[in-house]
Amino acid sequence: MDLGERAHVPIISFSATTPSFLHQTRYFVQTAQNDANQVQAIASIIKEYRWRQVVIIYEDSKFGNGIIPYLSNAIQDVKSRVSHKSVLPKSASDDFIREELRKMKKMETRVFVVHTSPSLGAKLFLKVRELEMMSEGYAWIVTSGLTDLFKLVGSDVVEAMQGVVGVRPVIPISKGVQSLSARCIRTSHEADQDIRATEPSMFGVWAYDTLWALAKAAEVVGNKTENGGSADSTKPFSLGVSETGPKLLKALLETRFTGLAGEFNLVNRQLMQTSYEIVNVIESIERPVGTWKQNRNVTSSNSTAVVSFRSTILWPGDTFIPPRGWEVKELRIGVPEKPGFNDFMQVHKDVFDKVMAALNLQYKYVPYKMLNGAKPAGSYDDLVYQVSLQTDYDGALGDITITANRSNYADFTMPYAEGGVACMVPIKFEDINDVLTFIEPLSRELWLTTALFYIATAVVIWIISKRILHRANEFPGQHAGMIGYIPFFPVRVCVYVGEGVESNLVCLVLVTWAFVASLLNSTYTASLSSRLTVARLHPSVTNVTQLVKDGSYVGCQGGSFLVNYLKRLKFNESKIKEYESVDDIHSSLGDKSISAYCDVLPHIKHILSQSCGKYVIIDPIYRTDGFAFAFPKDFPAVSDISKTIIQLTEDGTIQNLEPRESECPGPDKSSPLTRVSLRSFVVLFAITGFVTLTCLVVSLLIRLHHHRSFPQRISHFAALTRATILALWKFFKRIPDFVTTSRILALWNCFKRNDPSSLSRTTTSIDQILQVEMGP
Repeated sequence: MDLGERAHVPIISFSATTPSFLHQTRYFVQTAQNDANQVQAIASIIKEYRWRQVVIIYEDSKFGNGIIPYLSNAIQDVKSRVSHKSVLPKSASDDFIREELRKMKKMETRVFVVHTSPSLGAKLFLKVRELEMMSEGYAWIVTSGLTDLFKLVGSDVVEAMQGVVGVRPVIPISKGVQSLSARCIRTSHEADQDIRATEPSMFGVWAYDTLWALAKAAEVVGNKTENGGSADSTKPFSLGVSETGPKLLKALLETRFTGLAGEFNLVNRQLMQTSYEIVNVIESIERPVGTWKQNRNVTSSNSTAVVSFRSTILWPGDTFIPPRGWEVKELRIGVPEKPGFNDFMQVHKDVFDKVMAALNLQYKYVPYKMLNGAKPAGSYDDLVYQVSLQTDYDGALGDITITANRSNYADFTMPYAEGGVACMVPIKFEDINDVLTFIEPLSRELWLTTALFYIATAVVIWIISKRILHRANEFPGQHAGMIGYIPFFPVRVCVYVGEGVESNLVCLVLVTWAFVASLLNSTYTASLSSRLTVARLHPSVTNVTQLVKDGSYVGCQGGSFLVNYLKRLKFNESKIKEYESVDDIHSSLGDKSISAYCDVLPHIKHILSQSCGKYVIIDPIYRTDGFAFAFPKDFPAVSDISKTIIQLTEDGTIQNLEPRESECPGPDKSSPLTRVSLRSFVVLFAITGFVTLTCLVVSLLIRLHHHRSFPQRISHFAALTRATILALWKFFKRIPDFVTTSRILALWNCFKRNDPSSLSRTTTSIDQILQVEMGP
């Protein structure tokens, strides 16, 4: 590499595929496909089969190390991960390779990507077959370096590689390629009859295109050979600087033509990325099964085939069934042992049995003790943590709710039961013998509005019917008589109503009010009757916020996540009690040791079904994830188990495994009794108010028409009011402390006589007195 930089001459390689070479010198030209290009094709295969973990086996050399960062990133981009990397020396012995393979065989991952030279790859696959790792359930993917040289390895290696999948750049079939192949085979036979005649490899095709490109570039530059005069003649081994080298490099980078490998186009001093062909080793041939193009998924090689790419590959073990990518030993599943809350334990086991049977996995149940005698010995949080350690348990089932804290050290499957946290409280019944039961049917606002409209209607009718009652000599008077008249205004007015417009107005107001009163009476009677005949349920506490505010004691299931959950809801830790059985909960709620019991929704519903009419759920119901199975971090089977749970949920299998809740014949709470509110009668009150007000205005207009002096009286009253206000203003503005009370009373008496002239004289007299006593 330094030679090109020092001499300023291009270094052209059709076999170096390592990406890092391009960054070492600006004179390096890579006329082969960069290894970084093929990693996307390999990642597309992994994505197509949804493999979540992959093992990379590579050679400890520049060739092997250069591709690894690109391959790891490409695998992560398709939501998979590299669970292990195995580095093999170029001269690795058979024993070393055997030991590495044994380590990988003990792992759960069954997908391997191999990037080695052909010689090391041949040794590797012979040992793979020896250790029976080329059997059903395994997937082996090789890079282009091994794929292209497959035809050069021996028959024993070919037999050991049955079912291997490889990628290689697409070399289009053309007359030029066929001619080159024929010449290579003919040349091989002429040189030695014992040599296996083969077609040219992709490196041979790239070499052919490289020579053509170099010839074209040299033709462009010309046949000039300037030495530049920079070489030291006294030092025979000194290296001069070429003036033609940069020109040749520029001409080479600008060269474009269609070669045997396709379009020859150098982008950033490397061959432009091409499509990759996916091949499958079957017997002694490499059968094309798919094609990968940049920024696209893998497609089947046969565009007219009905079957997809997934079903065209023959995998190790002579099967077309795609490997699931993992294999686990017999699983040790932790099962909680506790004295109570075991109603769903059989459901957990039944669901787990169905899932494991669908995936054909072996397992056994291992007890996990939650109590040591009467003392707590464990919790669900600790059980999940023990699973993450994988010392005693490989998984766990039970009332395991997915929480953020548990997700930090364990992986969970898809929930198979509903989630949520709710609190239940005892039910109390409404006392129908209460002394204030008669006011319960209507709301307070409706009672007050009815009373106000009753009084207002009575006043309006009294005003309108005043002349009618005068004629009947039944006028009630100014004050006390009117007050006594109001409760009986409908009867008294109806008795003495006569003819005329005012009588009709009174009847209109009465009919409107009677209609509203009739509806109110019917509604009140119906509501009161239902309250006296139907028992009404009341929760002892209305919501969780009230429990927190009152500092009430609450209970929860022992060993669960609920203690910390209730603390996050602002409950005092000293107010939280843990219970190990349902009987203890009934006892504590009965003697009011706790005001409420909180648990996950499935348990709350089960308790309610077994205790008809005793408890009720209060708001709110907090949202959480449901029950799920717990496994260690990066456990490869989690996604397949979750997929199976979804399938069992959709076909109703899990629903049929859930316990049948007994029917509760308790009181019907679906239609709770409520008070009749003002909103129900607001339109009727608006109508009667409008009618009453309209009748009052009409009556006043009639009275103004009959009493023509009324406007003059109003004008006289207005003048008197203005004079009074002016006199009082002057008086209080100048009055001193020694003005006697008798003088103020004299002024007041003038105002009561309703005589403006007398009021003016009195005011003048007071002014004179003030001038005498106070001075000018």
